[in-house]
Amino acid sequence: MAPTATQAAPQRYMQGIAIPASSVNPPEFFARTRRHTLTEKTISYTGESQDTIELRKADILSGLLLRFTGSLVVTPGTGSVNSLRRWPYDLLKLVRYTANGAANIISVSGGKLKARDLMKHSDLTDRGVSQTIGAGAVTQGTMSGAAESWGVGSGVTGLTGGTYDVEIDWYVPVAEDEVQLMGASFLATSSSDLTLTLDWSPMTDLFTTAGNGTVALTGSLQVISTKFSIPIGSDGQIVVPDLSVFHSLIQNRYTSLQNGVNEVRLVGQGAGKSLLRVFGQTWNGSPSVPLVTNTTNYGKLAWAYGGAEVPEEYPDGNAMRAAMERLYDADLGGQHGFFGFDFAAESAFRDVVDTGTTADLRLQFTLQSGVSLSGGALEYVTEHVYAAGQAA
Repeated sequence: MAPTATQAAPQRYMQGIAIPASSVNPPEFFARTRRHTLTEKTISYTGESQDTIELRKADILSGLLLRFTGSLVVTPGTGSVNSLRRWPYDLLKLVRYTANGAANIISVSGGKLKARDLMKHSDLTDRGVSQTIGAGAVTQGTMSGAAESWGVGSGVTGLTGGTYDVEIDWYVPVAEDEVQLMGASFLATSSSDLTLTLDWSPMTDLFTTAGNGTVALTGSLQVISTKFSIPIGSDGQIVVPDLSVFHSLIQNRYTSLQNGVNEVRLVGQGAGKSLLRVFGQTWNGSPSVPLVTNTTNYGKLAWAYGGAEVPEEYPDGNAMRAAMERLYDADLGGQHGFFGFDFAAESAFRDVVDTGTTADLRLQFTLQSGVSLSGGALEYVTEHVYAAGQAA
């Protein structure tokens, strides 16, 4: 009698990793898992242009807290030292996260990460957190946490000499949220490949000096992960949630600005991709500063698709700024000049935009005639969730 062939257990591929189909059981996973918070790495900041960090292959990763602690030494001498508006959050010029074959599913600057954190977590507020921006201290719209210390203000001329403590944090949202873990990364096999790449801004992007003035920054960065354990089910197999999607944050730059209506086609559209948010800033001038979102700088702001479909529009910058403050409990349109559209803050199930059915998705914004453009550029971020087999 011929031997009976053994049928292999059906496999399911999630984020490029083969997992037994029977192991995908979200209710059992959430009943049994345990959250872990641990320090993955501590690296010294040496002013180098880039650091690459491999993450430990264990559990399911939902997010990374990056915490910089250091000292800033300002020495004006007989000259001067000035901080630029990129200080302090764009100390991280670009944060890139690659997971299981998907290149740079997160590729965004430090300042945009801070804004996204406030957008996602409306209970996280910067109200009453004082920092110096420009000519004086401000207590609304700093994007700062109370535990942070900038050392010196942002966009301040004629800094006083001294040694200043600096403590800054950024959160990298690998998962879209830490409840359902949509977009979280599976780490628990030898074939898992997760890399965090940090591009540091040169000091000339953060400070200017004159004469014999100098500025120096030293410190270290802690990479603190939030992970969830992978439990074993009653059948002896691992139990995991549905990790069939990636969560992406991608930053782009558009420089062909003009007074009047600007229309920018959003990068990264495609079938099976859902747009959660699009937000950005217009940087302008020399030195470059973000334009405040108000009626002086902006006329109508909208998003559009197809030939002439315009589902949402605001008559001017002040209307946009007020709408964002209602959503986020933070004045992101003020000192930092953010504007954008949020499709996930109130009801993602209802409002999220399917980019496969909204062809030619565009951001529209009007720069008022009184805005003197000099080296102006729009920096915008698109936030998507999409099937793991698709390109970002």
